[in-house]
Amino acid sequence: MKLPVPSIAALALSAASLSAVAALKPADLFGEPVAPPPLSARSTPPSQIATITITGDTRWVNVNHYEVVRFAANGSEFTWYFDGMAQPRPFDLSEIAPAGFVGHSVTVYVSPSERDFP
Repeated sequence: MKLPVPSIAALALSAASLSAVAALKPADLFGEPVAPPPLSARSTPPSQIATITITGDTRWVNVNHYEVVRFAANGSEFTWYFDGMAQPRPFDLSEIAPAGFVGHSVTVYVSPSERDFP
């Protein structure tokens, strides 16, 4: 059976796109942690960092793409720079939080920012 050239090209492109997605690291998708002060030069100044306190009642949080957010819970905290890909889907905070940071599921919704729409 002979496949037409466009079909072969479509199959090759599909395989290439799947391998590109598989090569993505969590930081590519979700962003990266921000070291404790002093913050890196590309980060938001400390006065512009939003703090979100996670309690036992917190089920979801909203953040913006390219936003720096300090998460606090149970006497610990971590800061995250949401500079990954614009999120096509919500994800669980446990995917970026330090182990044991929170004992229940908290969904993170990342909204596009003004920088996403030139």
